[in-house]
Amino acid sequence: MTRVAIVGGGMGGLAAALFLGRRGHRVTLFEQDGHRPGRDLDEDFFHWNRPGVPHAVQPHGLLAPVRTVLRAEAPDVYRATLRRGARERNELDWFDERPPARPGDDDLVTLQSRRIVLEAALHDAVDREPGVDVRRGEAAEGLLFDRKDEIPQVTGVRSGAREHPADLVLDAAGRRSPVPGWLAGAGCRDAVVENHRVGIAYFCRWYRLRPDGPRDPGRVRGGSVSPFASGGVFPSDNGVLAASLLVSTADPTRAALRDPGVFERAARMFPAIAAWLALEPEAVSGVLAMGGLHNRWISLADADGPVVTGLVGVGDSVAYTNPTTGQGISMALWAAQWVSQHAGEAEDPASFTAAYHRWTRRTLRPWFDRQVTADRAEADQLANPARVSADPSSPAARQRAALAACALEDPLVMRARAKVRHLVLTADQAYGTEEVRARLAHWLDRHPDFTPSFDGPTRAEWEAATARPDHTV
Repeated sequence: MTRVAIVGGGMGGLAAALFLGRRGHRVTLFEQDGHRPGRDLDEDFFHWNRPGVPHAVQPHGLLAPVRTVLRAEAPDVYRATLRRGARERNELDWFDERPPARPGDDDLVTLQSRRIVLEAALHDAVDREPGVDVRRGEAAEGLLFDRKDEIPQVTGVRSGAREHPADLVLDAAGRRSPVPGWLAGAGCRDAVVENHRVGIAYFCRWYRLRPDGPRDPGRVRGGSVSPFASGGVFPSDNGVLAASLLVSTADPTRAALRDPGVFERAARMFPAIAAWLALEPEAVSGVLAMGGLHNRWISLADADGPVVTGLVGVGDSVAYTNPTTGQGISMALWAAQWVSQHAGEAEDPASFTAAYHRWTRRTLRPWFDRQVTADRAEADQLANPARVSADPSSPAARQRAALAACALEDPLVMRARAKVRHLVLTADQAYGTEEVRARLAHWLDRHPDFTPSFDGPTRAEWEAATARPDHTV
């Protein structure tokens, strides 16, 4: 049995506490926020003040690893999210008839739900776990150290005037974690921090479908694009959905989107959103904005090895990624699962810590790098629409657009695309097979005049829609 102290009770901290407790380890979780969610999902979602988690009210599409990890480690939690209203959507459901099944098809599932549904289910399960002590409203305030070796070993945490010894400490305090500062203050070598600013801003508004009306608009794509903006819909739990717009942080019309009337006029010009708003759902929020984003990698190991032992990070404390592809919760659950599977090895803190850092570089880092690359490309397009849209037929642009269009008609290509989306394979692995290349080549032969195009508004239409009522265009 390993004694584990967890700093932070977000998604990664809760999952780690639960998985560890169910493997027989003793866990104490410290969370400075005293709120216990779950009694009223809408109240928690819209009115829980969470300045450290600004993305909590933004739409989420929980990718396949969330489902596969939960079904392996805590199937009761997964069932609870479904009972609370979350819905499963297999990517191959796009087709009227499912293609012949292949191994892994049943795992290509998005869990359509607001984040709060899964959080509430995790809180319930953690509170029932006898080996887990949840200290809500009690913040960890520092670390305990043993300095007998060259590399300091973390041996617990401080909370108020009390010390809590532990064989392993997890930093699950998120993107604003105080832990790197505590380490620096204790004289440890600096954590290695890699930061990439994301020049993208998000705006969303939540709606609820009418109880006596249709539940979806039929076979409609999830997103639409213009050279300077994109729009999409996130169907979620209990008839709630989010319409979302994404623009460059340099776009001069950005501030106007905070106005609900302006937002809705602009949103209706994207076919993916217009199809859902045609169902006349009731707006249940104002416009919720999120900007100032970064992709940040934080490693407690440098070129000389770990800067400290007995301490590792999970979730956003290791890899904080812009939510465009929605991979953050998946990576947090992967990390929680690895830690719980190997916590018995923490009796040798140097080996355990080194093994964990190798695992994060091998398993998490490729997806972090993918996000950095994708965000650079998207931010560049949104900030320079004239240049990008002037040559939509460039080979790279044509190839990307052809893959997306072909996937809507060819189940084999859709399967490859879904494996990339759900963090099963990299793009090179999924699209680089002979089979996929042949299908794409055949599709292009049947569409010799194919040119990438945009289905969203023109710039003139956008500026007219985003003009304030007291302005003229």
